[in-house]
Amino acid sequence: MDVDYYAVLEINRNATDGDIKKAYRRLALKYHPSSENSGPGNAEKFNQLAEAYDVISDPLRKAVYDKFGEEGLKGGVPLESGAWTSGYVYHGNPDRVFRRFFGGDNPFSALFSKDGNEVPMGLRGTGVKTQDPPIERDLHLTLDELYHGCIMKRKISRRVMNEDGHTSSIKEKILTIDVKPGWNEGTRITFPKEGDQGPNNIPADIVFIVRQKSHHHFVRQRNDLVYKFQISLDMALAGFCVDVETLDGRLLKIPINDIVHPEYSEVVTGEGMPLSQDPSQRGDLIITFDTKFPTERKRLIKLTD
Repeated sequence: MDVDYYAVLEINRNATDGDIKKAYRRLALKYHPSSENSGPGNAEKFNQLAEAYDVISDPLRKAVYDKFGEEGLKGGVPLESGAWTSGYVYHGNPDRVFRRFFGGDNPFSALFSKDGNEVPMGLRGTGVKTQDPPIERDLHLTLDELYHGCIMKRKISRRVMNEDGHTSSIKEKILTIDVKPGWNEGTRITFPKEGDQGPNNIPADIVFIVRQKSHHHFVRQRNDLVYKFQISLDMALAGFCVDVETLDGRLLKIPINDIVHPEYSEVVTGEGMPLSQDPSQRGDLIITFDTKFPTERKRLIKLTD
């Protein structure tokens, strides 16, 4: 005996596309094995609903089924040319139909009550929907980009609800990040509700977290820049001048007239990173020294005479 897909969905043969969607939506939530109403036979009923919707929601399959029944749908029907159409084969995965319809795996929280009936709009509290947890992505930036500021663009793919309010599709979007001068490692840039959409969830925020790439000359310490300069023992004792090319291309010539001991450092005020709160203000440039001692004893004695 043919399966009556219309009876499975509890609709008549004159049901509109909207009626078909509404029926599957109500019954799939009611008989889903994970629902609070789960009981013996739910899994089988849930599978029957998926097959019925897979057939009735597709215009071509529905037309064949309406005219030739289940036997014609699955066995194939003759064409005017004399050939036969290939028969419909249900894939047997009700979760695939469920996810394609709802755009996710957990639509129970918002639009329906425990018995599977739709909750009237006036009864839907503001706290019913829950937001998905934030989606975090690293944003790798060079020290130069963090010094000057820049514009970064990132492409995301996300699930977007279609106009029918039931189905969804994957679409791409470009997010633009205005990197401010002086941003620190760990700065978080949030794009609210740019995650996957679903009928019963609030999309997640997408959060980019600044990760600073290492620099070949400078080491950053919050708003200060540390520059290590290698010198000989002669220079440490006699004095010298340090040339430092800044991140904005200037050449600083810094005279060192003191004797350089192991803990010695030279601080150049206002030549560090811009402050993110006020880019007109800057941290300091701190120059440290790596003194190379002579390896020959006679050479060391000569230097200390």
